Formats: sequence, structure tokens, C-alpha cells
Amino acid sequence: MPTTVNCPTCERLVEWSNASPHRPFCSRRCKLIDLGEWFEESHRIAGDPALDEDGMPLAPARAPHGD
Repeated sequence: MPTTVNCPTCERLVEWSNASPHRPFCSRRCKLIDLGEWFEESHRIAGDPALDEDGMPLAPARAPHGD
């Protein structure tokens, strides 16, 4: 029996095999929704911001939407 996982976006069961080219997502649509959430910074990796050799943040802080 093949391994199944839940799609991170919609929770639908996805077979973890070559038959599911977008795994762990169920579809291209769910894959793009997840990517968009990373671009909008809805998803983040926990940890301290990256600093350069002078201790300054590598990326400037962004203003909130609407400003």
C-alpha cells in the first residue's frame, strides 16, 4: 500500500508516488497557493534574522501593507 500524506494547503490525501507529481500537494493550484503565502510572509521559518559581518540585518525591514 503506497504512503499517503495530507496536502499542506487543503488537507486532501495525496499518494506519495510518481503518480502525484505535485506531492506533497494535491495539485499545482495548492502548490501555488502555498508559494504565494511564503511570498506574502504568512509562512516564516523561526529564528533570528540573518546578519552581515557588521551585525546589520541582510534585508531591510518591510513596511506593512497599505503604508
